Amino acid sequence: MTARNKRQIGYAISFVTILAALTAAGGSYLLSYALRPEAFIRERTASARESMLRQYPFLGPWIDSLEQHGALRDTVIRGQEGERLHAVYAPAPNPTSHTAVIVHGYTDCAERMLMIGYLYHHDLGFNILLPDLHYHGKSEGRAIRMGWLDRLDVLRWMEIANGIFGGDTQMVIHGISMGAATTMMLSGEPQRPYVKCFVEDCGYTSVRDQFAKELKERFSLPTFPLLDAADLLCRMKYGWGFREASALKQVARCELPMLFIHGDADDFVPTEMVYALYDAKPGDKELWVVPGAGHAASYLDQREAYTRLVSDFVDKYMH
Repeated sequence: MTARNKRQIGYAISFVTILAALTAAGGSYLLSYALRPEAFIRERTASARESMLRQYPFLGPWIDSLEQHGALRDTVIRGQEGERLHAVYAPAPNPTSHTAVIVHGYTDCAERMLMIGYLYHHDLGFNILLPDLHYHGKSEGRAIRMGWLDRLDVLRWMEIANGIFGGDTQMVIHGISMGAATTMMLSGEPQRPYVKCFVEDCGYTSVRDQFAKELKERFSLPTFPLLDAADLLCRMKYGWGFREASALKQVARCELPMLFIHGDADDFVPTEMVYALYDAKPGDKELWVVPGAGHAASYLDQREAYTRLVSDFVDKYMH
């Protein structure tokens, strides 16, 4: 082998080594950017009540009344990693078996879902339980889990809710955005007899699909190799991967009724995703594509219609 060939091989090895190091560094940055936005979550949690009441001022008297009467309560369980997981709950104004478990979105918290709590508790007379997902709100945790491992925690919260509210409930699970993806992901698991139906509002098809969309729009980058590197690092560090975290695959295994809601102006979780999810779901299902609504804005824009549709849907499956 000539000296020139040796130099060329050395250059090639150096190039591959540098490329691999840059890919690993880029994947690590993307993983941290997406799953550990700690300062942003702290800020959103601290301002949750204020921002929620700014958007939904009618919630104020209802929340004040719940708190004055000690009806809005806290409860805690331990997660699979020993982390403290928090939820708030409120018994219905009048005794009932009807119960809603309500799941928040990415970087949000239980308090920022109280508008859906109002729908079920105030308007429909349900018991409600709203968990703070792992790493969100008042719950501990290492990183956001995009609904995949959260689905197992919410299944536990469903058992807790059933016990709190009498042990013989009839339950709907209602999630928005990442909470909707969580709802669909858990819907494919075996269900307890008290679970009657699901409502998903603007959930994504899979974590990989959503991250690929964000990578293209925010950074103008292709999925390979950075997303694949971030996926591998996520598996190594947190024990789950982007491909397996699929609402699309899970909803195809769902045997209970599901209501799909999505704004037709959603440019964060593209509206086209809901059609694929709806088509994949076997059995009883309904779809409402809300004219002019952006991401997670269907209730805000169409409160009366949203409440009526949810009420009519759950009434079909609860006696």
